[in-house]
Amino acid sequence: MKRRSVLAMGALLFAAACSSTWETSYNQGIDEATARSWSFRSVDVSVPETLTVTDVNRIAPEADIVWHGDPAGDRRAQVKAVMEAGLQRGVAGVRGSKPVTLNVTMQRFHAVTPAAVARAPQAVHDIIYTAQVLDARTGAPVTEPILFRTDLEAFTGDQAVQAAEQGQTQKVRIVNHVAAVTQGWLGLGPDQRRTFDSLGR
Repeated sequence: MKRRSVLAMGALLFAAACSSTWETSYNQGIDEATARSWSFRSVDVSVPETLTVTDVNRIAPEADIVWHGDPAGDRRAQVKAVMEAGLQRGVAGVRGSKPVTLNVTMQRFHAVTPAAVARAPQAVHDIIYTAQVLDARTGAPVTEPILFRTDLEAFTGDQAVQAAEQGQTQKVRIVNHVAAVTQGWLGLGPDQRRTFDSLGR
């Protein structure tokens, strides 16, 4: 009973401290005609060594990279793979004549822990990165670096269990969200920009 009380109190303190407004946002979209003139030859994601990483299983650990959607391992490599999967899907329909590359630098990839899934009333996948399109032949910038906030509501409790049973794991949902945001940015799909209120780090 004492342990359950402590866990419940921790969840309440988390809720009181971490309620906030989250967003999917970027400053400027790409004109569809411009985007369709490109042909993405590669998508390159950098996860800087300066970003902090933790595998601590708390409701809201303090780190830039928090990822439990794969078995224990190189979290930077896992985040790189997740992001590249979403971004590559997002640019897959672009087959113009100008060869370009998409360079992405991660600033934060703070997904939710098993503790948050089990005990938090709400949670958020907090994902921030910069993206820039470069000429694939010369390396010259085609766009300015653009800051993306790609926050996404995380599932907790019974909702998380039901989603996982339907194949909607953290990884699947994040890959799909990054793909949809990328398509919206390129004018090839619905604009995903929005704000929402939730609890999270």
